[in-house]
This record gives sequence, structure tokens and C-alpha cells, in this order.
Amino acid sequence: MAVWDDLVGQDRLAEQLAAAARDADALVTAEAAAEPAGTATPVDEGAEGGPASSTSKMTHAWLFTGPPGSGRAAAARAFAAALQCVSPDRALGGAPGCGFCDGCHTSLVGTHADVEVVRTDLLSIGVKETRDLVRRASLSPAGGRWQVIVLEDADRLTEGAGNVLLKAVEEPAPRTVWLLCAPSIEDVLPTIRSRCRHVTLRTPPVGAVADLLVRRDGVEPAAAQAAARATQGHIDRARRLATDERARARRAAVLRLPTRVDDLGGCLKAAQELIDAATEDAKQVAEEVDAKETEELRAALGAAAGTGGRLPRGTAGAMKELQDKQKRRSTRTQRDSLDLALVDLTGFYRDVLALQLGSSVALANDEVRDSLQRVAASSTPERTLRRIEAVIACRRALDRNVAPLLAVEAMTAALRAG
Repeated sequence: MAVWDDLVGQDRLAEQLAAAARDADALVTAEAAAEPAGTATPVDEGAEGGPASSTSKMTHAWLFTGPPGSGRAAAARAFAAALQCVSPDRALGGAPGCGFCDGCHTSLVGTHADVEVVRTDLLSIGVKETRDLVRRASLSPAGGRWQVIVLEDADRLTEGAGNVLLKAVEEPAPRTVWLLCAPSIEDVLPTIRSRCRHVTLRTPPVGAVADLLVRRDGVEPAAAQAAARATQGHIDRARRLATDERARARRAAVLRLPTRVDDLGGCLKAAQELIDAATEDAKQVAEEVDAKETEELRAALGAAAGTGGRLPRGTAGAMKELQDKQKRRSTRTQRDSLDLALVDLTGFYRDVLALQLGSSVALANDEVRDSLQRVAASSTPERTLRRIEAVIACRRALDRNVAPLLAVEAMTAALRAG
């Protein structure tokens, strides 16, 4: 299996990255044959307009953008694996990225010494974390190929962190490659994006996502098709919806909301239930992760058995830092869960609008067609558009750190008014 096999509906992008990986492999091979040990030739520093070299398709910094669920991070990790490919077939003209060799396998599972994958469960990535990353990027590759930094959440860099990263992207260390991921090019500082080659992913076709769920996750074809259609090609959400009963139950509750906002009391109750569901989701994630993290840290700090769980003197600060991180992650998880509910709600009204306009597009929420038809018959396309705008306004308010309950209550009241 090649490393590109899981890039759903991204054939052109896979070809582009495979060509760059082939040129990158040629650079390393030529360097190893021509230069003394301990020296290195910097990779081409071309930006999004094209490589500085007229022939090489490889460059030192890449920016992967695309809508949520398009597979930005998967594409970056696949490219990182191809850069580290050590398959003997390369010497016979084969393309890097076999998927089987030690370089590919360890890169994909996250254990390669020269591939650093950075993702965050928090609301932002700060200066301290970015400085640590820049220091890592300045090291020479331990395996003699490329030092690859995959930053999955480049849009979450604070302004200060972005400025720290800029210097490293402007003056990269020899054979260091930065792979940045963000929803859109506007989510990254102009000074950074101008120094990256920009590649754009598209929303995968529903059929391709369903096929992936069947092939890779063993989901029944009918369930895979329903999940892919419901999430409109969002790969991670489709997988979760197809494999997690709790996710399906939460989504079903969200899709009932438009029929429950007939009066002010119903609006306020629906808003509270939406917040409670997001809070419960964050709590479930915390239960799965926090206890393990805490126990691992206690063991690392030397909390001995038989001492009542007391930590050695001087280690309380580390435990407090972990607790603060877990609290911030819980806030992020709650907001992400709430935003996911609002995306589902937008999809509901999109289907309502499609029915009102007599569109032939496939309904994302066909399983609640009766509710869609009832709401469509009782309103007008203009009212539906205003309701969609109310949901979008709620998402924007949450981005501005408006109190979640206040933002959702305002939205449900607007849905009632239409």
C-alpha cells in the first residue's frame, strides 16, 4: 500500500507530492554521492509561486489548506513518509512512498526520529511551544535524510508564535522541511504563507469517503454511505459517526432542535441541552485521557506506591501545569463539540432550503426527511436563509469568546423568529 492510498479524492495532489518526493530523494542521493560527510546542501527555497530552481519540484516549506475533513493532516503525514522512504525500489526508478519500508512505516505511525508531528488540543499554540519546535528543526536529520516538521494546527499559532516560526521558515536549516496545515490560506500570517508552497485539498466525494470507511474501518456499506452523506465528505466525522453510537445519538438530538423552538421556553431549553451535550462530550474525552496522563506524570515524578500517593517535594508545579493544560483542553473540546453541532444544524437548514427551492441536490439528512419537509412547508426560503445566518452568527460569537450559553440562546431565539 502506497502512502497516498488514504488521500481520498485528492489524485492531483498525490501526483504533485509524489513528484516532489522523487526530486527530494534525488537531492539526497546526489548529495550523499558528491559531498563529504557532515555537509549538506539546503533544499530549494521556492515559495508558493514555484521553486527557485527551474527543475526541482521540492521546496523547504509547504502550506496544506482545505475545508475541514478534507485530509490536510493526512496529506502532510503521507508526504513526510514519502520523504523518509528507504525502499530499495527507488534505485530502480520506483517512486518514494512505498508504505512498507521502515522509513514509511515509522513516519505514518509516529515513531520516526526525524518526523515531528505537532497537533494541539488547546485553543492556541504559544511562543514557548513554537521556540521548542524551532530548536528541533535546527537539528540535522538523525537518519541522514530529512528533518520534517508537520504542524497540523498552523491556524492556532498566536501572533507571537507566528513571528517565532517566521525566522525558521525564512532561513531553514539544511534538509529541514516544514509542512504546515490550516483551513485556508488566510488563517496563516502573510509573511509565513508567502514563503511556503501552497497546495489545496478539496472536499472528498461522498462515495470515496464511504469506500474508505468500508475498506479501512470495516464499516458496513450502507452505514458507511449514510455517514459519508450526513457529514458531506468530512472524513474524520464520517468515521466517528459510523463507529460511535454516542456520536449518532448526539447528532440525532441536534437535528430535532429545529422542531422544538416554537416558543421562548422551548428555545431556552434547547439551548441549555445543546450546551449540556457539549459539556458531556468534553467530560467523556477527559475521562479517557486525563487519568492516563496524570498517572503517567505521577510515575515519572516518582510518586512511590505505599506513600499515600504523595509526590516528592518540589514536583507540585509540574502536576499543576498538567491540570491547567487539561482544563484548557476541556474548554477546547467543549467548543469543538458545540461547533460540530452547529455545523449539523446548518446542514439541516441547507436541506430545508433545497426542498423549498426544488433543488435536485442529495439531502445530507435524508433520515429526517419528515422534519425537513415540515419545516420547509411552514416557512419560506428567505426565513431559512435568516436561520442559516443565525447559526453562522453563533459560530462567530463563539470564536470571539462570547459565553456559550448566551450565544446559543440568542441563536435559538433567532431560529424561532426566523
